[in-house]
Amino acid sequence: MSDARKTGGIRLRLPATSANLGPGFDAVAVALGFDLEIEAEAAQDFSIAASGRDADRCGRLNHNLIIEIYKDLLEANGRPIVPLALKVRNAIPLGMGCGSSAAARLAAIALAVHFGQLGWDTGRVLEEAYAMEGHPDNVAACWLGGFVSAVCEGRRVHAARVAPPEAWRAIVALPAEPLPTSKARALLPVAYAMEDVVANLQSAAVLGLAFAQARGDLLRLAMNDRIHQPYRAPFCSLLPLLLPLAGKDGILGVALSGAGPAVLLVIDGEENIQAAISTVRKATEDRIAAELTACRFSLIGASQITENK
Repeated sequence: MSDARKTGGIRLRLPATSANLGPGFDAVAVALGFDLEIEAEAAQDFSIAASGRDADRCGRLNHNLIIEIYKDLLEANGRPIVPLALKVRNAIPLGMGCGSSAAARLAAIALAVHFGQLGWDTGRVLEEAYAMEGHPDNVAACWLGGFVSAVCEGRRVHAARVAPPEAWRAIVALPAEPLPTSKARALLPVAYAMEDVVANLQSAAVLGLAFAQARGDLLRLAMNDRIHQPYRAPFCSLLPLLLPLAGKDGILGVALSGAGPAVLLVIDGEENIQAAISTVRKATEDRIAAELTACRFSLIGASQITENK
């Protein structure tokens, strides 16, 4: 048996993420308290035992994003391809703007680093994930946890992280149908008016400070956006219904989650969750069915909760 096959198993837990948060397009994201969990061991052949959300898709061996990236990375780095027995429990909805592709890509990278004995540090992991994902926000938040702002220098990702206020909670509102990121990207214009760009810069600058200083009173304005939400709203039917709720019943701010169609609501404490849910239900009743998931923000990321078995 090769050294690679003697490598012990590994457990991964990769949090969902919500990117953009309104004005922070491709620059900011926050980790959410529901995860993609994976246990992996070297095996004779690839296998997947999947449970949770979209278990049928997560359990496919053919065209499986995690396995394909894992194999490609090992081959590209001159390492033998070690077949894996995977146990996958997924709580991240696919194609909804909750960072499922970032979590899957980081999982594949973490598996390749472990079983290929690549020795990559956080900088290299984020570099590879950014090259695959095309933007750094989701991958940085998933790997580091908390509220993250990211900027790129060539392939290199530089990220700053703060812990979201401990009392704040999130509600993720999910419509029935997903929206492919490629379609959501195609909806955006190639140029913007100067006043829209300035408005977004103002909001984004305040957004980071609002999370760092627990300034819930600023979130209603700090999560305003003119760069992507107005163009995606016709295909994200929950957004126009929920945006006006910011500032009501403990709802501090509202924004499209990533490219949508899910919507993120930031809530002022556990005690306001039920009132906020009732307000969302009232706003959406008889118009569109929505699944509501309440959670904490995740203070830790995949890099801190990846362990050898």
